[in-house]
Amino acid sequence: MPNYDYKCDTCAHVFEIFQSMNDSKLTDCPQENCHGQVKRLLGTGAGIIFKGSGFYQTDYRSESYKAGAKKESEASAPKKEKKEKKESKPGKSSD
Repeated sequence: MPNYDYKCDTCAHVFEIFQSMNDSKLTDCPQENCHGQVKRLLGTGAGIIFKGSGFYQTDYRSESYKAGAKKESEASAPKKEKKEKKESKPGKSSD
């Protein structure tokens, strides 16, 4: 369940509430003697929490996958053309 931030239009009180995504939005300010309307602030409620030492592209790749990917990249890489030397046969001239 995410945390949502709200702001009162009347008293400008900003508060955070932990509620389910299925719950309806709050409408009334929780401050005493304030009966203002509240609005949910944009950009809140969808936080991402990363746990652990880090996430890397190669974390979940098996050795067989890595070998296949290497072969595929080598096959698709442009090949270097080998320069062939023309050998002239003895006894023939190209004049």
